[in-house]
Amino acid sequence: QVQLQESGGGSVQSGGSLRLSCASSRYISIVAWFRQAPGKEREGIAYSNTGIDRHRFGRAIYADSVKGRFTISQDNATNTVYLQMNTLKPEDTAMYYCATGVAIDEHFNPLGQSEYRFWGQGTQVTVSS
Repeated sequence: QVQLQESGGGSVQSGGSLRLSCASSRYISIVAWFRQAPGKEREGIAYSNTGIDRHRFGRAIYADSVKGRFTISQDNATNTVYLQMNTLKPEDTAMYYCATGVAIDEHFNPLGQSEYRFWGQGTQVTVSS
């Protein structure tokens, strides 16, 4: 079991930045950020793996919608995962979640929500134009 708690959401104007945090109750090597806008499906946007098997899928993976604007990072000393979000757009408005608890096999989808067992409660990000 692991508990996750997101923070750092808020309201920002288009073009602005926010940094989300995800505090974990213990060390986690694999973590992902997801988001869900009203009326839309939950979307995987960033994945990070700092474990010994990180070579299998890469150190970090991003959805095309956020590539070049968002950066995921992990501070293993504090068991905290960050999502730095720059050049925010109104379409980035959503509830943002971090998730962990995966079993990697040959069919593993790093940005697939069904892969993850443990989720935080989410933090709201609102971007105004």
